[in-house]
Order: sequence, then C-alpha cells, then structure tokens
Amino acid sequence: MDDKRPSAPDYTTAVLWMGLVNLLWMLGVIWAMFGMPAVLATGYALNRGISWLSTRMG
Repeated sequence: MDDKRPSAPDYTTAVLWMGLVNLLWMLGVIWAMFGMPAVLATGYALNRGISWLSTRMG
C-alpha cells in the first residue's frame, strides 16, 4: 500500500504556550483564594511530581 497522506502538523510550541497560560491562571486563582504560601506549596508539589515522573520514565 502506498500511503501519500501529508504529515501531521507540529503543535508542540502551541501546546507548551497554552500549558504555561493555564499554569499561570491556575496559580493566580490559588494565590487569590489561599495566598502566596499555597502557591509556593503547589509549585513545590508540581516540581516533586515532575521530578518523580522524570526519574521513573528514565
């Protein structure tokens, strides 16, 4: 079979920018509702979770 479909577009940059936008508004809401210590705790928890996933995936 000769498949001549065009390649899929690369949305990596768009996904990363939208992830940043979502992270910023979520942290803004947490800051407004619970204060800066909650934002720092959330950031620390996200950092630990990402580091854990990084070591687990190799």
